Amino acid sequence: MTDLHDLTALEQAQAVRRREVSPLELVEHYAARVDDVGAFVTRTTDQARERAAALPVGDGALWGVPTAIKDLNLTAGVRTTFGSPVFADFVPDVSDGVALAMGAAGLVSLGKTSTPEFGSPCYTEPEGLPPAVTPWDRTRMAGGSSGGAAAAVAAGLVPVAQGSDGGGSIRIPASCCGLVGLKPSRGRVSGHPMYGDPVGLATAGAISRTVRDAAAMLDVLAGRRAGDPSWAPPPSETFLAACEREPGPLRIARFIEPVIADTAVDPECVRAWEDASALLASLGHEVEDVPVPLPDSAVPTFETCWSVLTALSVVPPEQEHLLRPLTRWLTDRGRAVSGPEFGLAIGELRRLAAGALEALAPYDAVLTPTLAVPPLPVGAIRNDDDPAADFEAQKAFTPWTSAWNVTGMPAISLPLSWTPAGLPVGVMLAARPAEEERLLSLSAQVEAAAPWFDRHPPGW
Repeated sequence: MTDLHDLTALEQAQAVRRREVSPLELVEHYAARVDDVGAFVTRTTDQARERAAALPVGDGALWGVPTAIKDLNLTAGVRTTFGSPVFADFVPDVSDGVALAMGAAGLVSLGKTSTPEFGSPCYTEPEGLPPAVTPWDRTRMAGGSSGGAAAAVAAGLVPVAQGSDGGGSIRIPASCCGLVGLKPSRGRVSGHPMYGDPVGLATAGAISRTVRDAAAMLDVLAGRRAGDPSWAPPPSETFLAACEREPGPLRIARFIEPVIADTAVDPECVRAWEDASALLASLGHEVEDVPVPLPDSAVPTFETCWSVLTALSVVPPEQEHLLRPLTRWLTDRGRAVSGPEFGLAIGELRRLAAGALEALAPYDAVLTPTLAVPPLPVGAIRNDDDPAADFEAQKAFTPWTSAWNVTGMPAISLPLSWTPAGLPVGVMLAARPAEEERLLSLSAQVEAAAPWFDRHPPGW
């Protein structure tokens, strides 16, 4: 017998529209499931019940479907900690554009998903809380910084979730948890009302079990607001509709040399990348090796911007001692950068991005591994005694993901491979800026050729 959590998010919404199940029944089903993967930092079950019971009839693609909101996103009346003890009791009186869009689309939030402090690390081990772990092996990390969101979806605690991505924070946990992780183009999703990233690295996106669920969530999140400093052009149709189109024969670039770290690539990640290349070729696409499109000089420039963004967090001086060592180390680095130096770094990052975009312009998509190794044990990267070593280990774990934050290109991690020990290994596809439709069409074709949806972790 099929359980409700066996259905895709889109199938659950269809069942709601057909009145085969109510939003409240969906909420009750998911509320009864056990969270032993460190997914949630705040549960809002009672509010979800009230909202689901009062939800009017709607015809949105995800109307009535349970979800969760990352703890970096403002939610009016619901505690938002930003993953930090400094904000352990902070309850905003406004919701941000992402939370508002999800509410308007009829989604029902079950709570706030766990994230590391200010979403900076690529693992989710917040102070005083259980780490977010992959349900494929609960001794191993779910990745970060959207680790709670990915753990929730992979463990069947919600069918689809929102994440955010400034250097890989959607795609990293998607790979660790055997999921689809979609980072949209720069300007596709509004940063209202905070607009806290002057560099343009970060964006909200989708974490799901299928490409179509991710596309439907992007339809919910996408769109500009009047105050946005930049925006991507609207699609020709819904992103979900793009999944129904054949992409046609595409020209796909590929490279495997790490971009931001001199590190070895695990043989399982190499195998996944090679298998994906062969699959794409078998689907009629031309797959071509290309040089790494970003030079080594991009790394210190990116690190300068990343450090300053960490230093922009509004923490009262008398509470800075509560910050974890990595955050204090990055903050000190950021504060050492002058205003003119920061402005020059932003300009240089944009020039480097332009060079990469020009080099990749002849190609419809770009293929790399998502991560350099399969999901690591909890604590394998975190190093409070040596934050510099912690940061270097993060770069070695994720040597490709941040490249597409620099260029602003849309990128997606697909769960195409598993190790012999049963650990998921993602591969990553990126496309030209604002070409999510082509990226989703290609990804849906790949999913149809090598489906993964019926593969479940232990305890499903």
